Amino acid sequence: MADYDVFELGDVVLQSGMTLRDAKLVYTTYGSLNRRRDNAILFPTFYGGQHMQNEPMIGAGMALDPAAYFIIVPNMFGNGLSSSPSNTPPPYDRARFPPVTLYDNVMCQHRLVTEQFGVERLALVTGFSMGAQQTFHWGALFPDMVERILPWCGSAKTSRHNFVFLEGVKTALTADDAWRGGWYDTPPTKGLRALARVYSGWVVSQAFYREQSYLQLGAASLEDFLVMQEGRRLNSDANNLLAMLWSWQQGDISANPLYNGDFEKALGAISAKAIVMPSQTDLYFPPEDNEWEVRHMPHAEFRPIPSIWGHMAGSPGVNPVDTAFIDSALKELLVS
Repeated sequence: MADYDVFELGDVVLQSGMTLRDAKLVYTTYGSLNRRRDNAILFPTFYGGQHMQNEPMIGAGMALDPAAYFIIVPNMFGNGLSSSPSNTPPPYDRARFPPVTLYDNVMCQHRLVTEQFGVERLALVTGFSMGAQQTFHWGALFPDMVERILPWCGSAKTSRHNFVFLEGVKTALTADDAWRGGWYDTPPTKGLRALARVYSGWVVSQAFYREQSYLQLGAASLEDFLVMQEGRRLNSDANNLLAMLWSWQQGDISANPLYNGDFEKALGAISAKAIVMPSQTDLYFPPEDNEWEVRHMPHAEFRPIPSIWGHMAGSPGVNPVDTAFIDSALKELLVS
């Protein structure tokens, strides 16, 4: 049996001007909504992840405890569960899947929260990486609805350097002859392996490799670690990865009719209590970017994760020490 539910969105007109027809938002929940409907937490997914990958942050005794909170995990468009290139019927399948922004994602999530559950206030929105980007969007787009946010290892706007890194990832994948412009009959495995190798040079820090921290993940050697990373991507659909990558590249909380590109205005509108948590060694979302953002947010604290695990410091459950650090901050914020 499926461990998720499907929210039928109907036809959704996207920021691009295209229509995502018969759109589906797949989600799962943990815990129960109380009578006052004020114990809801939204926890969006991250790049390449589905709701199952968020679960290490949810459990008894943790900040996101289903005994106390109603935790909603919406799957991002493009992740293979919600509407994606791999599960959308022709003519909008595969390479013809319409481009979806994080704004589009959040607006559809808002419909889920309000229409399906009747929730008017969220106690917390939180997330890792692209989940953090969605968290920032929630704070800016619905400031009167969101009480607290804790984005970790993500930014309110994708930097130029981050954009260029993703161009390298995209090029590695699409250089495979089997790619065929997205109309492949068999997976472009050479491209997926290349993507994983490029990603591995950025997802952790230089110190992570210097200190051979990959041995803690069960790898027997550096090459073994890289092959393990390849294995993670070989199970992914290439078009899905590129759809989410495009959403990542366009990430900007001000790129919408509410703020019309005024980034500082969008940051200033985030009235939620916030703890913004970059990894101090993240090469995708460096702490300097978040430090600047926090200076323009009225109720935000800048609190880096002291880790050599780079972006992977935020991966739910991967490094117990970093997971505990994030969980502790979540507990602190929820009682504030």
